[in-house]
Amino acid sequence: MPGPSVTRVVLGGAGYAGLYRAVDEVGATDALNTAWDNGIRAFDTAPHYGGGLSEERLGRFLRVRDRSAYTVSTKVGRLLYDDPDAPDGAEEFYGAPKRSRRRDYSATGVRRSLEESLLRLGLDRVDQLLIHDPEENMEQALAQAVPELERIRAEGLTTNIGVGVNHVATALRFVREAPIDQVLIAGRYSLLDRRAEAELLPECARRGVRVLVAGVLNSGILADPLRQGTFDYVAADPEVIARARAMETACAAYGVPLRAAAMQFPRRHPAVHAIVLGSGTRAEIEDSVAMLNIPVPEELWAELDGGALW
Repeated sequence: MPGPSVTRVVLGGAGYAGLYRAVDEVGATDALNTAWDNGIRAFDTAPHYGGGLSEERLGRFLRVRDRSAYTVSTKVGRLLYDDPDAPDGAEEFYGAPKRSRRRDYSATGVRRSLEESLLRLGLDRVDQLLIHDPEENMEQALAQAVPELERIRAEGLTTNIGVGVNHVATALRFVREAPIDQVLIAGRYSLLDRRAEAELLPECARRGVRVLVAGVLNSGILADPLRQGTFDYVAADPEVIARARAMETACAAYGVPLRAAAMQFPRRHPAVHAIVLGSGTRAEIEDSVAMLNIPVPEELWAELDGGALW
C-alpha cells in the first residue's frame, strides 16, 4: 500500500515521454518502476505527451498489474496522426514517434481521442478523462466536448470528467458552467504563484470538484533558483528569481530544501486532493519522494506565506 507521503501524489506522464530531453525505453520503465516501488498508484498522461509515447509506455508498464490497484487519467483535445516530417523536439518532446497533433474539441474528436488512448494504454476504461488546454476553443469545448464526456461517463468508460489547464480563468469557467468532477490546474497554486487561491479553490470546494495541482516547481525555479531560472516555461524575470532565492534562504535556515516546501505546499489547502509530480527519471522520483517526507515546521510556513508574487 502507498505510504503516507504518496497517498495524495499523481505521477505525471510528460517527463518519461521525453519532455525537454529524450528518455529511452529502459529509463522510462525504470522511472515507472521507481514510482510504483515507492507507493505511487495514480498516473496522469495525455496524447500530447510525446505524441502518444507516454500512454504507450504507461500501458506497457501497467499491463501486468492488477487493474484495481491503480488509477489512470488521460486527456482529450489533441488528435494524433502519423507524420514522417515531424521534427524531433516538436512541442518540446524529444525521442518521440513521428506524429503530429491536431486540436479537436468536437464530440467526434473527443470520442476518437479516447478510443485511440485506450488502445495505446491497453485499457478498456480510464478513471479520469480531462479536456486538455481548451483556451482557444472554449465554445466548442463547452458545447461539444463536455456533453460527449458526460456520455462517456454514463457509459462507464470513465468515472470522473474534468479539465486540465494552466489558466485559472479557464478552470473557473468550466467549474461554473459544466458538470465536471475534477480540475487539474498547473502552475497556479505554488509558493510563487497563488492565483488559484482567491476564487478557484473556494469555488471547487463549494461545488465538490476535486482539485489536482501540477507544476508545483513552476517549471524549475522552485527546484533551484540559481541554476534553473525558468518560470512558467520561460526565463524568469529578475524579481521572480529574487523572490525564489529569498524563499530558498528562509528554508535553509530551517534545514529544509526549497523544493521540499514547494512540493508540500499545495497539499496544505483543504480543497487540494493531490499534487501531480513531473518527475521523469528514477533519480527525480526518488528525490521527490524524499522531499515529501521532510518535515516542514509551521514557523517556516509562516515565513513563506507572504512570499508569493501573485
